[in-house]
Amino acid sequence: MTSESTEARTLTFIAAHLGANPDGPPKARQKRRPVVTVSRQTGAGGRTFGEALCAYLEKAQPKGKGPWALVDKELVDKILEDDALPERLADWSPEDHLSGVSFVIEELLGLHRATWRPIQETTETILRLAEMGNVVLVGRGANVILAHRPQSFHVRLVASTESRVENIAELRGTSKKAALAYVAAEDKARQRFIRRYFQVDVNDPLLYNLVVNVDRTPIDEAARIVGDAVLARQEG
Repeated sequence: MTSESTEARTLTFIAAHLGANPDGPPKARQKRRPVVTVSRQTGAGGRTFGEALCAYLEKAQPKGKGPWALVDKELVDKILEDDALPERLADWSPEDHLSGVSFVIEELLGLHRATWRPIQETTETILRLAEMGNVVLVGRGANVILAHRPQSFHVRLVASTESRVENIAELRGTSKKAALAYVAAEDKARQRFIRRYFQVDVNDPLLYNLVVNVDRTPIDEAARIVGDAVLARQEG
């Protein structure tokens, strides 16, 4: 599945939810749909894993549970660029959950909202996408933002520096030397982002339900393991 087709699929997913329920979600729906967050080391295959997980969940879940959508950093940024979409997402959020959205934002970002405007908007968007459910959220601190949300499952993908450098060199068409510099810089930037805005260490295993070494566990197998765990929690 290409990045373009994944993006189009996800935007269609969001539009379908908003179009089917323009005044918000059905009030009769009590149980929240599941959400999976994916934190990853640079080059560990977060997007590829997310696509595989969505495909597995759609195949393995009971009939009638609806499609799954992948949302990564680039798509969150695109959603934020559409001035109307965050407002429509706000309208869709259940009334009894809106106070929870405000509480989480205040807890994470404090009271100086003008200073935190960009990350506040990202946080609000992630929280409201999560209310739709059946979403795999890659990056942007989603695991911290949704840490206390029921029916959320948090995954961390790790791999050796060697394999990550190889992946990035192939993906970006660069030398291994350039790929190594990129991996080091991106890892540092992601750690700094999470530490600055959420005051946690992205490498802390206690933030996650499962940490997967994709050197030892192929992406498709990891998707199956996580997917089965997510579905088992729904049955419980």
